[in-house]
Amino acid sequence: MPNARSSRRDHGAEREGRRLALTAIFEADFGQRTAATALERELADGSLPDRTAVLARAIVDGVVRHRDAIDDRIERAAPVYPVVGLARIDRALLRSALGELLHCPATPARVAISEWVELARTYSGEPARRLLNGVLGRIATEVAESGREPGSNEHRAARRRDRRE
Repeated sequence: MPNARSSRRDHGAEREGRRLALTAIFEADFGQRTAATALERELADGSLPDRTAVLARAIVDGVVRHRDAIDDRIERAAPVYPVVGLARIDRALLRSALGELLHCPATPARVAISEWVELARTYSGEPARRLLNGVLGRIATEVAESGREPGSNEHRAARRRDRRE
């Protein structure tokens, strides 16, 4: 059974993975390099725990592979906030959060929402925190109601279909 100290370390490793993914997605929005390239530059020295690198890569991969679908979901969940009109950091926060929520089945939805809302508070402020909380909550509810809970067999099958398209 893991002790509290190892649990905090794991939590810190995952939070760092989210932060690195956010940084890579944000940097890619400027068009100088891809999100994967930006992330790999950060991971190159190998000093970070494997858990950190695995989560960061999974989030970035989810965003890169499904960006159009993610943007569409953002616009449907918050039609008064068009994705192209959002501040770059808010756009990166939403994309990264949805990348994890929808494409990282090992992360429970409530954990992903909580973590990304906290990152929004840190990197953008209270309005972004509220926006993320609303959008992520709405999309998590839609996913749960559709029976395609992240991590479910139906969700995995849908992800495989998305990759083939």
